[in-house]
Amino acid sequence: MATNRTQTSEGGFPEDPEDLLPESSVLSLEEYLGMHAAVGHRTRYEILYRLVHSDEMSPKELEKVMDIDDSTLHYHLNKLVDVALVEKRQRTERGQDGLYTYYRATVFGYVTLTNGVDELIRGEQEFETMYNSSIGH
Repeated sequence: MATNRTQTSEGGFPEDPEDLLPESSVLSLEEYLGMHAAVGHRTRYEILYRLVHSDEMSPKELEKVMDIDDSTLHYHLNKLVDVALVEKRQRTERGQDGLYTYYRATVFGYVTLTNGVDELIRGEQEFETMYNSSIGH
């Protein structure tokens, strides 16, 4: 958890990056870094991307749209669940026996995706547009 020693460098940033966390932060810096590391893998990024943009999906649905085998999918899903970017839900389906598993992005997953990698991609697109428009003048 954050110590809030709040010593700042000449640039106004805390000397210790952990001091960026709110005093009552529910996550440690290591947990935040683990989330970002998890989406640094192409397969996990794509799983999270699909879950953020489709609410929830079953493993079979993910296997089909991603053209991925069951064991690889579950390995990566478990990594995303372990760092709290994705949650696993089980429920019964009307008229069916047994429990069915679905996955959906958590709020951490949504924010990590939309304010992380997706934001970097959008930034590059905006930079390219600005760069191309400045060349023509």
